[in-house]
Amino acid sequence: MDFSSNDRAQWKAELEAYESRLESLAKADLVSLDSFYRKELPLLLRQRDPDPFISKAELVRLMRWKLSRGKWRPRLLDFVSSLEEEEVQLASKKGFASLPHLSKAISSLTVMKGVGPATASAILAAYAPDIAPFMSDEAMMAAMGSVKEYTLKQYMFFAEKLQQKAKELSGEGECFTASDVERALWSSAMGSKSLSSSTKVEPRAKSNRSSKRKREH
Repeated sequence: MDFSSNDRAQWKAELEAYESRLESLAKADLVSLDSFYRKELPLLLRQRDPDPFISKAELVRLMRWKLSRGKWRPRLLDFVSSLEEEEVQLASKKGFASLPHLSKAISSLTVMKGVGPATASAILAAYAPDIAPFMSDEAMMAAMGSVKEYTLKQYMFFAEKLQQKAKELSGEGECFTASDVERALWSSAMGSKSLSSSTKVEPRAKSNRSSKRKREH
């Protein structure tokens, strides 16, 4: 999907296809991890207001979600699993307390080993989806044309673009957050991959049928 498009219906359709495309990946535990990340975790964080934090166990589940939905990097999971509970809670309290100053919030979280700007953005997105979109490969490629720089500076550019797109798409009874924009972009990328895979398989199938007819003749 073209990031510059303001076709609200198209963006809404991609967002609504998110869950089915997630399921189509057929990855173990991904659907349940996604449900935890999008539905359970935000409620847990809000219940801890006015001084929210994320626990180590929740951070480990968040990391499993991030790696399952994207590229699996087991070392990151090992790093996060080795963190101390107090370290996680203190860093996340500082990060959430820094909002809406996004740069400061990200920096507060990346002091933890294994937590870079992308993982930090996922933590913040669970609490403030309108401010801090998750820095996924697919959304980065669509919005920035690059997935090479996972830096704070790059994330700030990325977040600003998705916040602006959310404002452009909101209206006429529709309300988009920056995180909605990220999920729509991810969904669109998965849909394109699925379409690309099916078109690659089809010619091979036709070739096999052709070969079979030749043998029959």
